[in-house]
Amino acid sequence: MTTPAEPYLLTPGPLTTAASTKAAMQRDWGSWDADFRAMTAQLRAALLQIAGDEQGEYDCVPLQGSGSYCVEAMLGSFVARDGHALVLANGAYGKRIATTLRYLGRQHTVHDTGDYLPPRAEDVERLLVANPDITHVVVVHCETSSGILNPIEEIAAVTARQGRRLLIDSMSAFGAVPLDVRTLPCDAFVSSANKCIEGVPGFGFVIAKKAVLNDAKGVSHSLALDIYDQWDVMNRTGQWRFTPPTHAVAAFIEALRLHALEGGQPGRLARYARNRDVLVEGMSGLGFEPLLTEAWRSPIIVTFFSPADPAFDFTRFYELMKARGFIIYPGKLTSVESFRIGCIGALDETVMRRVVAACGEALRTLGVASAAPAAVDLGAREALAA
Repeated sequence: MTTPAEPYLLTPGPLTTAASTKAAMQRDWGSWDADFRAMTAQLRAALLQIAGDEQGEYDCVPLQGSGSYCVEAMLGSFVARDGHALVLANGAYGKRIATTLRYLGRQHTVHDTGDYLPPRAEDVERLLVANPDITHVVVVHCETSSGILNPIEEIAAVTARQGRRLLIDSMSAFGAVPLDVRTLPCDAFVSSANKCIEGVPGFGFVIAKKAVLNDAKGVSHSLALDIYDQWDVMNRTGQWRFTPPTHAVAAFIEALRLHALEGGQPGRLARYARNRDVLVEGMSGLGFEPLLTEAWRSPIIVTFFSPADPAFDFTRFYELMKARGFIIYPGKLTSVESFRIGCIGALDETVMRRVVAACGEALRTLGVASAAPAAVDLGAREALAA
């Protein structure tokens, strides 16, 4: 992979895209034109193939806006107004789901396991047995506020065993981390163009059972976020209800081509996992400590404790990294000081080695003698993980 003219985006999306993906946006498209309708049909079919929908049980509904628009659309369209959702939260995005349900006026219960640990099947089963009125379980696949990869397979199994419905926010995981509807029972999941498929921002998509889509007629609180209506219009006309993000769709078609060329989901996962492993090994060599234990560390983004050394200042560290060609991410935790480095996008292990070298140079410029975190922060993690 070649070095882009602009800095690498080491974030969970938007992310660094391939040159050909950027170039695909150089043409204007008519939103009602037959060629653009064919592009919409192509992306819907390709995403269903990645999801493993061999039986035609599911359908794909793209929707304008950011990933949070699609999460709200899924919740507002599929959780009935008298429904009750169990939200499995272990970071900012699980908490955002709960906030969204509050705005929608949907009853919900939050099971929060904190920043270090995932929800586990036995706890979910206990809550479902104790609350027979719960209709849905909602979980984030990869919680990028910490980088934790949640065990959706065991959560899906217990949800199905208890006769409830599962909704998944796979925003930062689908396309790289396995999510196969042939083996993982769920009503629906959402993701976004500018994540593991490596497109650009502008739209997300909902992949849902057709029966669930049919049942969603008249449920949504919103015209713009009505998944049933978007699905119905697309199936009848091939068109988006309202002005589509034409350039983002064109870029996504190219991103899908590159995704398939790399070997699809397994190939993308292999590169991202290698990026993570090279990053963690190199940063550990500098003295940095990752927030999560290896068992729960995703290949999407890694959170590191901030050094306890008083010479470390994240704002200056960020600017030094940017000057060296890398945009990193601040921490999103409330319990400890941290920062994040993404492993996804059009970059490989060679780039990750350069990231580590840049971190080392930034530490020396700041005069940081040790990148080790405060002992109390490490102690809190070990106590919770025990």
